Amino acid sequence: MNKAQLRQQAIAERNSIPEPVYHQFSRSICEHFFTGFDLNFIHTIHIFLPVTERREPDLWPLTDRLRREFPGIRIAVPRMAGEQLESFYFEGLHQLEKNKSGIQEPKQGVNVEAEKIDLVLVPLLLADKSGNRLGYGKGYYDRFLKTCRKDCIRAGVSLQDPVDFIPAEPHDEKLTHLITAGGVIRFK
Repeated sequence: MNKAQLRQQAIAERNSIPEPVYHQFSRSICEHFFTGFDLNFIHTIHIFLPVTERREPDLWPLTDRLRREFPGIRIAVPRMAGEQLESFYFEGLHQLEKNKSGIQEPKQGVNVEAEKIDLVLVPLLLADKSGNRLGYGKGYYDRFLKTCRKDCIRAGVSLQDPVDFIPAEPHDEKLTHLITAGGVIRFK
């Protein structure tokens, strides 16, 4: 199966998850984040802003808890700029507006250099057991992850468990971790 076919199948499967199960999976993902990562050495986390209408895992509870319980950790959120992804410090909901694709992003703020980011939560449709990810096919996160430090944690977030295989291309960036409702998987 090629990436386009896998993408269609993954979207259909994600959309078929019943509403209560979707919310439970999202809560489990947030809990596993806090038990699966040592946040003592994390200074800046880049978190994607979920499009919950498209059934992306709801990370707002994770973001809220980070802001309340870990004031020493700075949160950065993405903004599309042409073909690139920029990262801005998250100041609050007042900073956000929906872009033409319906994705919330900061309308202003302080830009964060990719080298300062210690952990990136990466949106995806599927990941495989080797850390390859299947995104939406635009390449924003592949290009963004190339600008991050080599030791930056690249944690995909998925409502689904990893599949056996996703075809990878030379420009695809691998994950170091995957967070699912079942727990955190670390890739070699």
